[in-house]
Amino acid sequence: MRRLRSVLVTAALAVTATLAAAAPAHATGVTPGEYVALGDSFASGVGALPYDPASGACKQSPDSYPRTWARNHPAFTLRDMTCSGATIADVRNRQMAALSTATTLVTVTVGGNDDGFTNTVTACLTGTDAECKYATDLAAYYARTQLADDLAALYTDIRARAPHARVLVLGYPRLVDEGTGSCGALSPSAANRKQVTHNADHLAAGIADAAGRAGVRFVEMRLPFLGHEACGADPWINGVDPAQLSEIFHPNRYGHAVVYTFMLTAEINKL
Repeated sequence: MRRLRSVLVTAALAVTATLAAAAPAHATGVTPGEYVALGDSFASGVGALPYDPASGACKQSPDSYPRTWARNHPAFTLRDMTCSGATIADVRNRQMAALSTATTLVTVTVGGNDDGFTNTVTACLTGTDAECKYATDLAAYYARTQLADDLAALYTDIRARAPHARVLVLGYPRLVDEGTGSCGALSPSAANRKQVTHNADHLAAGIADAAGRAGVRFVEMRLPFLGHEACGADPWINGVDPAQLSEIFHPNRYGHAVVYTFMLTAEINKL
């Protein structure tokens, strides 16, 4: 774990510098056409208030990465199917109908809710160290086993429904800085912060494994957020505000509109 963090820290310096000068780029690797965005709150833009009133409980932000990227690439028509709280089953039953042979680009961020995001965050913010460890260890095991299998099947089905599309899977960042900074109204202990990171690393590994098996592109999001997690000195992820419970440990406006969007743009331009 220590070696992984050292490698990520070194690479993050270059990524952060690039983000600071980021500008919209042309989508060189994808045929212009229909862009379908699938996924949960990390795709809908929860944490980047205010939300589009028309999106209701799905809490789609104008600053989400799908909407920001689409504004920068007007040759694409966005079908934003993302929704806060979405699980793999929700993507299958409520979102994938938007896919067709006309779809040329698909992005998806999902799996965090299946992996128990709310339960682990609650346990690590309000529970004992033992309760947090139990919740995150269970989630980490699930992420590397059943979740990876379920995601691989989902990505395979997305490819079948949109055979002419490029499919990109954007992952999740590490949520909490492991230092001693305040998270706001509640701050997890040092041990619990490490457990949250432990779970995030296993979740990333499970998603990457699934993407590899299904033949789709995985976009790593731990690296660009490194050093900018919640509770740190310069967070791109929201801390704990009781008045905004659904936004806790979700990217803020900069995290969504700049960091996620930049990584999506950079990955598309590699295609």
